[in-house]
Amino acid sequence: MTDLSRATAAETAQLTTSGSVTARAVTEAALARIGALDGPLHAMSTVLAEAALAEADERDRARAAGEPAGPLHGVPVVIKEENDVAGAVTTFGGRGNSTPAATDGTVVRRLRAAGAVVVGKTLMPEFGAWPFTESVAHGLTRNPWDPARSPGGSSGGTAVAVAAGMVPVGIGGDGGGSIRIPSASCGLFGLKPQRGRVTSAPAAHLWWALGTVGPLSRTVLDSALVYDAIRGGEPGDRFSAGEAGSFVEAAGREPGRLRIGWSAQPVTKGVRPDPAHVRALEQTARLLSDLGHDVREVDPRYPDPTAAFVPQFFGGLRAEAELVEHPELLERRTRETLRLGRWVTPRVVEAALRRTEKVSAAANRVFEGVGGQGAVDVLMTPTTAHRPRPVGVLDGVGTVRAALRSMPSIAYCALWNVAGNPAASVPCGLAEDGLPVAVQLVGRTDDEPTLLSLAAQLERARPLPVWGADAHR
Repeated sequence: MTDLSRATAAETAQLTTSGSVTARAVTEAALARIGALDGPLHAMSTVLAEAALAEADERDRARAAGEPAGPLHGVPVVIKEENDVAGAVTTFGGRGNSTPAATDGTVVRRLRAAGAVVVGKTLMPEFGAWPFTESVAHGLTRNPWDPARSPGGSSGGTAVAVAAGMVPVGIGGDGGGSIRIPSASCGLFGLKPQRGRVTSAPAAHLWWALGTVGPLSRTVLDSALVYDAIRGGEPGDRFSAGEAGSFVEAAGREPGRLRIGWSAQPVTKGVRPDPAHVRALEQTARLLSDLGHDVREVDPRYPDPTAAFVPQFFGGLRAEAELVEHPELLERRTRETLRLGRWVTPRVVEAALRRTEKVSAAANRVFEGVGGQGAVDVLMTPTTAHRPRPVGVLDGVGTVRAALRSMPSIAYCALWNVAGNPAASVPCGLAEDGLPVAVQLVGRTDDEPTLLSLAAQLERARPLPVWGADAHR
């Protein structure tokens, strides 16, 4: 009997499509794992058990009737709280809303069309403002590898649900590292796609030019499967991406010989990477060299993204806060953040968007060759500067202290939200503390396929850590 807690999305879809197991059985198993594991880990905000079982039954009826099965047929998925799921309240991680969404957001609708079964929604900090999944409304979400540690954020609930085997894959969002940071903390693969690759509809944007929706998964192929199901724009989208081809095909082919530059230098001044992250970076550089790539240390000469990032951060929070029904129920820290961001007028946001274009051009010079270093195809860095923090890092602190405590988390990630480039966190095994460690791969504009091919090659050469098999529980 297949252990469904270890099965990937691709394996699960193969089982349900072949008839080896029903979608209902898979969904029941996922709900049982959520019931057994979520109490101490606290990943889920809402479990949609009755609706999920009805949806699974519909998948089984369609298969029995001979209807074509989608690529995610019968695969249980979870959805980050900021995304609309029909019948569930879109809380944005807090208490500000109380009315259930009438319809699915576009990404959720596309997942269902591909055959996925939505089993619930996952926790996040209010409006995804911080890289730690903690809130006054819902408390602390804990890392399955060590429940005393944070899973990162803001897609921490999704990361925990996937890492602990509650579901094979889940949806998160990334406005400054919020897919990559929890992926790194929990031993998952997490790709932030090119800006505009995935629609944010019904919203016209997610934190203006910064945010994008995407999956967190235990394998590169699972990420590619989900992206091929959800990618594509809508007429009202503020941003769009260029052509990139099939992600599944990219994950299945060899990357060829690439020019890979690596650097432990953070974008954020004054931040120092943990030695475990530098060792993982250097070890991965040696592995890539052994795999035949042209690997060399580079100086990326990063531009300062602050003037582009900060106004969009404040403006994005305000845009979401304006959607809530009960603003008086927002967290005190959120209200403070909104007050501090009152200077961000629409004119300031538009100026920040213009600055974004300049930052993007400067950041992308590393791929063209700067300072006589030669061009690279991929830039490799640590994903985060610090090891997973103890839970409760946001307890009792205001906006300024929360921002300072967040800096090491986003020190390598946030620039690429401003620039718009695809960037992925790739697990490198476990560090000496028994927690996962990762590197970040950054690609050229619209070049997710190269990142997927390279990450899949690394995955074959160095299997991903599996919680429950590799962790001391």
